[in-house]
Amino acid sequence: MTDTITDERIAVVGAGDMGHGFALHFTHCGKDVTLIDHRESNVDRARERIREVVAFHVEEGLTSMPPDEVVDRITFTTDRPAGVAEADLVLETVTEDLGVKQELFDDLAAETGEETLLTSNTSGLPITDIAAGAPEAAERIVGCHWWYPPYLLEPVEVIRGEETAEAAMARMERFVESVDREPVVVERDVPGFVWNRVQSAVVRECMHLAEEGVASIEDINTAIRDGYARRTAVIGPFETMDVAGLALFQTVAGDLFPHLSDADEPSRLFDEYLDRGRGGIEDGAGFFEYDRPASEVTRTRDEGLAALQRTIDDFREE
Repeated sequence: MTDTITDERIAVVGAGDMGHGFALHFTHCGKDVTLIDHRESNVDRARERIREVVAFHVEEGLTSMPPDEVVDRITFTTDRPAGVAEADLVLETVTEDLGVKQELFDDLAAETGEETLLTSNTSGLPITDIAAGAPEAAERIVGCHWWYPPYLLEPVEVIRGEETAEAAMARMERFVESVDREPVVVERDVPGFVWNRVQSAVVRECMHLAEEGVASIEDINTAIRDGYARRTAVIGPFETMDVAGLALFQTVAGDLFPHLSDADEPSRLFDEYLDRGRGGIEDGAGFFEYDRPASEVTRTRDEGLAALQRTIDDFREE
């Protein structure tokens, strides 16, 4: 595999929550995009969701390209072999099932050229295990984990599998940069990579605090959202330790770490809420109650993320 290919023709396999976001973002960045799904209804829904998101982008001043123009620039298909045949890069975002992904990559290895980069948006399945489904193509299989929503969040994890070629890693990093995103290189293929390991550690401690009655769910949520997360938006954990002093954090860690949760099973609170039919915004309730449609809840989130990004961009330019 060579690292000199320009990855301009992109095929996205899976037209769900992430797939439609990839298609519109890559199109905004001038790429030739094909969006593929095995169900025509998923493809039709993706068209509408892209129109909705682009309309939001226009309102937020993130683009001036009309929704219909974005949709017209994307090729939609249920014919995967034809959709990936000429692609320089294929990005899969199908269900988080190892067997399904292994079978897909086995098919993709046969349906694409030897120089086509094959990438997975898995949020935590080891890339080495996914590539085991297509050993003849393992050197060109790379992890490419985007955070949701992909059209608003900048970091993208680029994960090296045990058989991934150096040229494939270099191409993946270059591609991520070419679509205005920041590659986070994950050199060891550990479960959960970086982002989901940190997020899961925070979630585990939050659930533990709620279980133990240390504070209410509302107050724990506020502490993270308005305190920890607000600060980490401008200064990361290692920078925070530098500012406060490593000796202080070493002392705090020695005193506090023995008291933190080390649970290796999900909190019982998940079952308690799920048993009550409170599975999240689609149910109208999860840990909180929602009196608005799920689409309005996510739109409010996206408006906040867009506003935060503008503020951070302005701050960094000063």
